[in-house]
Amino acid sequence: MSYTEVSGARVPIRMWADPDTVEPGAMEQLRNVSTLPWIKGLAVMPDVHYGKGATVGSVIAMEGAVCPAAVGVDIGCGMSAVRTSLTENDLPGDLSRLRSRIERAIPVGRGMHDEPVDPERLHGFSTAGWRDLWSRFDGVAESVRFRRERATKQLGTLGSGNHFVEFCTDTTGAVWLMLHSGSRNIGKELAEHHIGVARELPHNQGLVDRDLAVFVADTPQMAAYRHDLFWAQEYAKHNRAVMMELFQDVVRREFKKAKPTFEPVISCHHNYVAEERYADMDLLVTRKGAIRAGSGDYGIIPGSMGTGSYIVRGLGNADAFNSASHGAGRRMSRNAAKRRYTAQDLADQTSGVECRKDSGVVDEIPGAYKPIDQVLDRQRDLVEVVAKLKQLVCVKG
Repeated sequence: MSYTEVSGARVPIRMWADPDTVEPGAMEQLRNVSTLPWIKGLAVMPDVHYGKGATVGSVIAMEGAVCPAAVGVDIGCGMSAVRTSLTENDLPGDLSRLRSRIERAIPVGRGMHDEPVDPERLHGFSTAGWRDLWSRFDGVAESVRFRRERATKQLGTLGSGNHFVEFCTDTTGAVWLMLHSGSRNIGKELAEHHIGVARELPHNQGLVDRDLAVFVADTPQMAAYRHDLFWAQEYAKHNRAVMMELFQDVVRREFKKAKPTFEPVISCHHNYVAEERYADMDLLVTRKGAIRAGSGDYGIIPGSMGTGSYIVRGLGNADAFNSASHGAGRRMSRNAAKRRYTAQDLADQTSGVECRKDSGVVDEIPGAYKPIDQVLDRQRDLVEVVAKLKQLVCVKG
């Protein structure tokens, strides 16, 4: 057993992080989650840190209930990565043009495409599920339906914060493409709508933290949330798939002489809900800042810009509800990072990476995150490493 067990109100808290290093606010959140009447288990990943309602880096298993704030407002946020036929020997010394072409192809920040991306024009893109996704849009919360046009134009866009597109090499010299994004504004608005609904329900009035308000099975509110939750998760999956196709098209043009090819894409959510069965119970498992790591499942655990990332394969540890961390995890807030570091610090810590080095992204400096290698070391019973990647180009929102 590599986890530490901490007593909780209704279930023990299984921690793959050192409890002594977790900030008090996050520990309080974990104890609050353990008081929920519907909870059947709580696993804590080594990248755990304070979040809204529930900590980032926690896996919450409940029977007949789900907490929308424990999913987070970026429903379906996750990672995609693909190994290419390119090697470091195919690369020029200056990758600034590649970065510029990526930024032109994939809108970042609050940006969107001028017109919705046509999946039919994407090289090798499968349109399976595409029409079904939009046919179900009319069933989402009425207060959000007016966002349809914006949602179609933001499909295939990056967003801001810790979202990124990266061009990497592994330890063998192979080139990888990797990106991190979620359900954009439409997912945020759906999440905020349902969090507001949940907070007003009578069964949530006595909770120790109103941000832990839940929907319970066999209610119209749960049915509405499940519809919108799973729709947003599909939107996020399609968003990453479109971006990856746009990214691959950029690479095809930039390295035309090398005629690059691409292996199957690895993709995983890390803010989502799944229906899974443990100990003869059908449970709703919420992973907020955690990936599924069932036996043989491929996953992606990124570090901060400039520090490397990992492609992993799950070992199927049921004690952790078949989960693993979603990244390095922050060790200080964005505001604290801005107070502590300067643009020069960012330039120093991202030396050798083609990326933004201005004050607008100082909050994403590597020093604001936990060391990714230490995070990996604490979950050797959850995943095995398939490849270690080093960023050469990093595009931020």
